[in-house]
Amino acid sequence: MPPSSPAPPTNPLPLPTRTLRAVLLWIRSAPGTYIWLAILFVTTVVVHQMSPDFEEDFLRQHSTNIHELVRDPVRVLISSAFWIDGGKWFPYAFLFTVFHAPAERWLGTLRWFAVAALAHVLATLVSEGVLAWAVRHGQAPVSAVNTLDVGVSYALAGVVAVLTYHAPQPWRYAYLFAVLVVYGIPLLTDRTFTDLGHITAVLIGLACYPLTRGRTEPPPRSNVPPHRNSASHGQAGAT
Repeated sequence: MPPSSPAPPTNPLPLPTRTLRAVLLWIRSAPGTYIWLAILFVTTVVVHQMSPDFEEDFLRQHSTNIHELVRDPVRVLISSAFWIDGGKWFPYAFLFTVFHAPAERWLGTLRWFAVAALAHVLATLVSEGVLAWAVRHGQAPVSAVNTLDVGVSYALAGVVAVLTYHAPQPWRYAYLFAVLVVYGIPLLTDRTFTDLGHITAVLIGLACYPLTRGRTEPPPRSNVPPHRNSASHGQAGAT
């Protein structure tokens, strides 16, 4: 019997459909990143509906300043991570996609969340603790206890730093140098408590090296199940 002719190739999907599918697969691969980003979008829209005076007072109540940390530390440490001061969401959408999403894909959602949460909480406590010391010793005004301090930049700095261990050689040290320059120069020039918080978050991210051990890039997702009778099987990546 003559061999059967191969099936004609199927028509490729249109470019817009393939692009949409790629975007959806990327979002599915980093669910925590994009759930967080979606919440930030909603809260940003809410802030834009407020009057300037009400907005400032509202954000201050959700701020991790000294006054609110003394009153209810758990509440403000959580709530401050879901509001953006300044109301610009699109830059964070870009930064989350460039840094948070790759980190979550690499580490897995739980380890990525641990890095982000540790950086956010510990950097806040360190920076506000130093500010409290400065107020107590007359190095900062008493009004600093009510400073507005909301946002996700400490968590972002920690995740940016932990990605050092994901950078391929020989670019790893160049990446680390760039991170230290970006976050270190403001501390040397401006010396604000937020600059201290950012460099602290970077150091926390670097200290999270144990969470990165054994992590590899996850294998590409596929909707087609493997054939059971194939001659050989590829080895799955680490989970």
